[in-house]
Amino acid sequence: MSLKNGLDNRDQESRTSKILGGVAATYLVLCFLAPLALPADSVPELSGRANAIDYMYGDSWGNKNHSENSNIGHNQNLHGGEFAWMELNPLWAFVYGFGDINCHQKHERSWEINGNQMPVCTRDVGIFFGFSIGCLFFFFRGFNRWTIRDTFLSVFPDEWIEGIYERDLRLFSVCAILAIGLAPMGVDGFSQLLLSYESNNPLRIVTGFGSGFVIGWWFCSAFSAKPNFFTGPQDVELPRGSRLVER
Repeated sequence: MSLKNGLDNRDQESRTSKILGGVAATYLVLCFLAPLALPADSVPELSGRANAIDYMYGDSWGNKNHSENSNIGHNQNLHGGEFAWMELNPLWAFVYGFGDINCHQKHERSWEINGNQMPVCTRDVGIFFGFSIGCLFFFFRGFNRWTIRDTFLSVFPDEWIEGIYERDLRLFSVCAILAIGLAPMGVDGFSQLLLSYESNNPLRIVTGFGSGFVIGWWFCSAFSAKPNFFTGPQDVELPRGSRLVER
């Protein structure tokens, strides 16, 4: 099957973007619905660890009486009492449980709805939103060009990136775009660890969005780059008359 420029049939690209973007967008919506649907003031102020389970049961790590001066955790009794997401209904338990595993859930970096802290911090809200928009961006503009880097760059009109292909700066360009999206979040986040600097929630949203956007765009490209959709590399039309060569 020959797909000139990948434009004859974009089912794979559309399906990939819908699935990845849909999952991220659905979870993001649930993060707003969960605190709204739960009884008011039933989720206290939380403060856990990233990539760890802190609030699964009443005797979990997050419910211990940690020092108030610690960068991780706090005295849960002073912040509304115990919280155990396993006691919620299965849907809200999943939403808060997923947030527990992936996010530190620091209350000062999170929004509150209906008197309940959201399952993830504002930076993660930005990441999930950006990821969804990155997938939507690829949905409208991206197509399969055999390799991940060429598929990633396919969102741009050919005339915009002719110079990149002429000088074979494809990999450099992809890395540069990813760095532009990821660097602000990295600088903002690590500055809080290394310096006395403290970011703010609007900035966390913006930097999280940028990172999520390029990550969503990259994942859609990675899952859409399918060499088997072509009869051979000679069928892939690239800017500036470039051609792929199998080695």
